[in-house]
Amino acid sequence: MTALTRLFEPIRIGTMEVKNRIVMPPMGTRFASVSGEATSYHINHYFTRAQGGTGLLIVPWVLVDTTFEKKTGRLRIDTDEHIRGLNDIVEAVHIHKAKIAIQLSLGGRAISSSEAVGGVPIAPSKAFCAPYGTTARALTLDEIDYLVEAFAKASFRAKEAGFDAIEYHGASGYLISQFLSPFVNKRTDAYGGTPQKRLTFLLEIIERTREKVGKDFPQMVRISGDEFIEGGLTLEDNKFIAKSLADAGVSCIDVTMGIVESYHKAMPPMCIPRAAYVHLAQGIKETVDIPVIAVGRINDPRLAEQILVEGKADLVAMGRALFADPELPIKARRGEFDDITPCFACLRCEMATSRNIRVYCTVNPNLGRIQNYPLSLAKQQKRVLVIGGGPAGMTAATVAAQRGHDVTLYEKQGMLGGQLILAGTPPLKEEINYYTDYLVNQAAKSGVNIVLRKEVTRELVQNETPDAVVVATGSVQIIPRIPGVDGPNVVSAWEVLTGEFKAKDNVFVVGGGMVGLETAEYLAEKGKTVAVIEMLSDVGIDMEPFSKVFLLERFQEMGVRVFTSMKVDKISSDSLEATGGNSKKHVFKAGTVVIAVGSRSCDELYDSLEGQVNELYKIGDCVRPSRILEAIHEATFVAYQI
Repeated sequence: MTALTRLFEPIRIGTMEVKNRIVMPPMGTRFASVSGEATSYHINHYFTRAQGGTGLLIVPWVLVDTTFEKKTGRLRIDTDEHIRGLNDIVEAVHIHKAKIAIQLSLGGRAISSSEAVGGVPIAPSKAFCAPYGTTARALTLDEIDYLVEAFAKASFRAKEAGFDAIEYHGASGYLISQFLSPFVNKRTDAYGGTPQKRLTFLLEIIERTREKVGKDFPQMVRISGDEFIEGGLTLEDNKFIAKSLADAGVSCIDVTMGIVESYHKAMPPMCIPRAAYVHLAQGIKETVDIPVIAVGRINDPRLAEQILVEGKADLVAMGRALFADPELPIKARRGEFDDITPCFACLRCEMATSRNIRVYCTVNPNLGRIQNYPLSLAKQQKRVLVIGGGPAGMTAATVAAQRGHDVTLYEKQGMLGGQLILAGTPPLKEEINYYTDYLVNQAAKSGVNIVLRKEVTRELVQNETPDAVVVATGSVQIIPRIPGVDGPNVVSAWEVLTGEFKAKDNVFVVGGGMVGLETAEYLAEKGKTVAVIEMLSDVGIDMEPFSKVFLLERFQEMGVRVFTSMKVDKISSDSLEATGGNSKKHVFKAGTVVIAVGSRSCDELYDSLEGQVNELYKIGDCVRPSRILEAIHEATFVAYQI
C-alpha cells in the first residue's frame, strides 16, 4: 500500500483548518433553479463528496448581482432570500467535517447578448469577445464602485449562509480577470494602464469585503496562471498579482489557466498530459507564502501526493476525478487504488454544462441525479447470464453480482474490453485502458464467473436455464456499397486498430467521425501519409469539441489532409474516386483505403431469445451504436431492474 501522508495532512487557510489537501474545485453543474436558487441536486452532490472524504469543496460561479447580468440558471447570492438555500448546501458538507467555500463572480464580457441586461455585456473597456460574438461596453467609475459593493455584500451573505471562506473568480476570462488582464483592460485611469492599477478593482473588493466580514474570514482568489493568448497574462505577470494579493491579506491562491478564447486549454481533455499545468501553481508558490492550489488533470491520488511532496503546491484540485468517484479520498486513504473509478477526461461533463443541462459523467451514472442508485441487495437472488464483455456487459455483470445475483459473463474473444480496446489504441487515448482494467478488476472482485472464447447461442442459453439474460453483443462496422469496397486494399478501421491489417503508404480514411479521425492519427504516427475524406461539411461532429481542436492541430503538424463535402464513388487497387462540391470529380492515389463510416447493432441473438427466458434485456451498442456513457448508464440501470 502506498502511503499518502502528505495528501491527508491538515492545512490552514487563514483561520480555516482543512482536514486534508484534496479540493473539490469550482466545477459547473447547472443544478440551480431557473431563478438561481439552490436545489436538492446541490445538497446531494456536495453531501456525497464531503461524505467521500474531500477536505475542501468550492461552490462554483455564484452570481453576485443581476443589475448587468440576467438570471441564467446559475446560483445567485445577490439578495438575502438566497441565504437559506445556500445554507442547506453548507450544512450538508459540515455534517462530514469538510470545509466549504463559495466562488463569487460576474461574467462581464464573457456572456451572450441574451444574458446581458440591455443586450450589451460589460467589461473594463470596450471589448469584443469572439466565443460569444458580443462587444462589451466599458464600465463607468460609478458602476465599478457599485460592483465593488455588490461583491462585498455577496461576501457578507456568504458568511451569513455559513460558508467557511469565499473565493473571488479572478480567472477564466470573467469580470475580475478582465480587469487584471491587459488583453481586455485598456483603461488609462485608476483601474488600468499598469499592472498595479489593473489590480485596483480586485483590491478594492478585498478591502470592502473585509470591512463587512471581518479580517479573520478567509478570502481566496482564483487566477489564471497563464491566459495562453497573445497580449494576455503570463506566469510572470501572475507572480506579481499573487504577491500583491498575499500582501493584501488574501489567504489562498487557486491557480487555473486560460480565458474564454483559450478555454480548450483550461479544461484539458485526455490528450493533454496529467498535471500538465502544475508548473503554474509551482511558479506562484515560489512567490508567496500562503497556500496555493494546483489544478488541471490531477486524477490520481498518487500523482497528487507526488505534487505535494515535491513542493509544487499546498493543495490539489481533483474536480473531474471527484465527479467520477466521490469516494476517491477514502479509497485512497485505505490504499484501495484499484477500486477508484478512474476519470479519463472524456469531457462529457463539460459538454453537458456547456449546453446548459445538468452535469453527467461517463463512468458515474449517479452524477447529476437527485437520488443515487442504491447499491442494495436484490430481494431475490437470480441466475443471470450476461453475453458480451464490453463496457456495458462488464458493468451489468459487476453491478448484478454486487446485488447478490449469481452471474456468468460470456465473451467470444480471448479478453474482456470489447470496443474499449479499440478506443484505447489511438495516440493519447491510453487512459481508456486504465478504465478497461478497472472494469475487468471490478468484475473479478465482485465474483462474476467469466467465460472467455465462448460464442453464445440460443441453445446454450436454453440449456443454462437462467432467470435473466442481458445481451450486450455490441456492434459491427458498416461497410458501404461502394464499387471496389471489397478489394484487397480496403480495410475497416477496426481491423487497422486491432493490428489485423498493415496499411500501405498513402492511406485514405473514408469517414471523418471520431473513429475515422483517430484511426488517421494512429496511422500518421506510424509514418503513413494519410488523408481523411468526409461527405459532410465538417469532421468530428461526434467528438467532444476541445479534443477535436487539439486533434486537428496535431493533424496540421503531422500533415494529415482533410477533405469535406466529398462523396466516394469508386475504389480501385491504387486510387479512389470522389465527387466534391459543384459535382466536381476527383481522383486520388490511394495505397490503402480505410472504411470508418459507422457501425450497426448486433442484436440477432437478442431477437432469437425473445420469449425464451423470463427476463431479457439488451444494452449498449446492441441497442444502438453510441458512446461509452450510454453503455455504462444503461447497464447500471438494467442491473438494478433484475
